[in-house]
Amino acid sequence: MTDFWTSLLSLVVGLLVGGGLGYYFTRKIFIKQLKDNPPINEKMIRAMFMQMGRKPSEAQIRQIMKSMDQNK
Repeated sequence: MTDFWTSLLSLVVGLLVGGGLGYYFTRKIFIKQLKDNPPINEKMIRAMFMQMGRKPSEAQIRQIMKSMDQNK
């Protein structure tokens, strides 16, 4: 009977440790990805407009940024 409780306790401890380590490393990788590949910014929007052959106004850029912020 003690073997059952020992194995159950080992399972619970293992799941807790694994979950904690998984959370820590996933968060660390996610933060690194955001740093390496930042979300779109105004400079990127201007570059996209220029590639399409258009000169964007500040109002258009602000409107796109506002639209993107609302969709997060």
